[in-house]
Amino acid sequence: MDSLDEKSNLSLFGLLKEEIPSNVASCPPPPIALSPTFSPRRRLPPLFGVRGKVSTSPSLPEFAGKISTSPSLPEFAVTPRSVDFNAWFQDVIDKAELTDDGPVKGTMIFEPYGYEIWEAIQNYLNVKFKKIRHRNMYLPQLIPIKFIEKEASHIEGFKPELAIVTRGGGKELDEPLAVRPTSETIVSYYFNRWIHSYRDLPLMINQWVNVTRWEKRTKPFLRNLEFLWQENHTAHATFEEAEKKALQMINLYKDFAYEQIALPVITGRKSEQETFAGATCTYTIEAMMGDKRALQSGTSHNLGQKFSRPFKTRFMKKNGDMEHVWQTSSAVSSRLIGGIIMTHGDDTGLMLPPRIAPIQVVIVPIWNKSYEETSLLEAATTVENILTEAGIRVELDKWDQETPGWKFNFWEMKGVPLRLEIGPHDVTNKSVVVSRRNVPGKAGKEFGVSMEASTLVNYVKSRLEEIQDVLLQRAISFRDSNIVDVSSYGELKEAIAQGKWARGPWSASAAEELKVKKETSATLRCFPFEQPEGDKKCFMTGKPAEEVAIFAKSH
Repeated sequence: MDSLDEKSNLSLFGLLKEEIPSNVASCPPPPIALSPTFSPRRRLPPLFGVRGKVSTSPSLPEFAGKISTSPSLPEFAVTPRSVDFNAWFQDVIDKAELTDDGPVKGTMIFEPYGYEIWEAIQNYLNVKFKKIRHRNMYLPQLIPIKFIEKEASHIEGFKPELAIVTRGGGKELDEPLAVRPTSETIVSYYFNRWIHSYRDLPLMINQWVNVTRWEKRTKPFLRNLEFLWQENHTAHATFEEAEKKALQMINLYKDFAYEQIALPVITGRKSEQETFAGATCTYTIEAMMGDKRALQSGTSHNLGQKFSRPFKTRFMKKNGDMEHVWQTSSAVSSRLIGGIIMTHGDDTGLMLPPRIAPIQVVIVPIWNKSYEETSLLEAATTVENILTEAGIRVELDKWDQETPGWKFNFWEMKGVPLRLEIGPHDVTNKSVVVSRRNVPGKAGKEFGVSMEASTLVNYVKSRLEEIQDVLLQRAISFRDSNIVDVSSYGELKEAIAQGKWARGPWSASAAEELKVKKETSATLRCFPFEQPEGDKKCFMTGKPAEEVAIFAKSH
């Protein structure tokens, strides 16, 4: 421990040694009684506050305000979105306690609250996957590099991002191993072992895993060296069955985005240039973030026979002939959490759609006199039990070390959809005050809501559904008002320069698509499934076009 301190000049808790008075440096902080409720970092002993800040606890006044990761900002303030969107995004992640920096650049630690959002995504999608007979399993993280080299476009696409293991057990490995960037190759290896007859098809699996891609520029949730995702892999007897599955999966993701996280995505097909390395066709869901940039939020790939041929995965048909299987893969990842933040968050912090929120309702009892505490906590506990029994995710904030105002700011930063406030007057009247996260100030408050069980439950459930719908409709309105229909390349340039999406007829070449990217930094996001009727002319070439495409800058 001494050698660590000499090198870093830091104690175990990150306090500068010279700032720790001699009378407390050698002993732990005084113990306090912690409530058995929600435990964010602020629930640590009073020496420590949010994200490394030192609290102003009167028991240790000499530490007040000495450590802060954002000394220019008050405790719950974030950089305004309109001033610096990227700084705002990082501030919200930090102060809502979603992640922390990993020890390796480009990695991150999922804190409990952030991981609970991921668990909510898992819980919903797992039910959907199993309903369509996809079975969960787990495949090895280390993949022989020869597997990835089997499919030429696959290795070409992933080679710059591969993490390679060359040593193990204290010696050089006979063959380098890739740390899983995706699993098409190792899945194909096992499909070859498992599939022999048409009776083995379709074979449909899913796994919830981490993947590693050595990104040059990283950003929490959006681009990390390591991130979380699920990946579905399926094998079929015909191209048509594989195509049907690929479309089924992208539509499943679309429904999830709309219904659970209030993310109004546009579903479509990627251009050949943007198709997944190793796929014959890629389908995508594209979402518009609060800075008007696009976020690829999920993909589904028809792999054709591009992997079954090099891995020699064949099956015997009913007539006795042998044929290579037809495969698909599809995935969504933890970047969805980044999408939720950037779509719904505001200058107060995170704003979570109720269906995905780990905590849907927080109850904050408010007392001024010590003799009021018992009756208030009894009433608050009764309300908590009523809502919990109705299937609502509730947190009762019993913490007595902070003011009500501090608690309001804290839970608003964490994006909890509804806050119930209970004071002495409310206990007398058997009512609560309800504050909606999506409507700031007094306009979002409703007074005198009855504590009677059925009345309260119906009220809270209807408000949560209302918030869910409001967030979706607000995001749809924002998206639609920032998509511009264009009929010339000049109009596309103007739309992109304004930070908007450009939508127009497209039949130009890959070289011209690359020209758009070089000159505007916008990429062809997709050919939407929903297409306008009538004749069309490519805005780039003037030639006939069958489809419109969407171009936008992206994250």
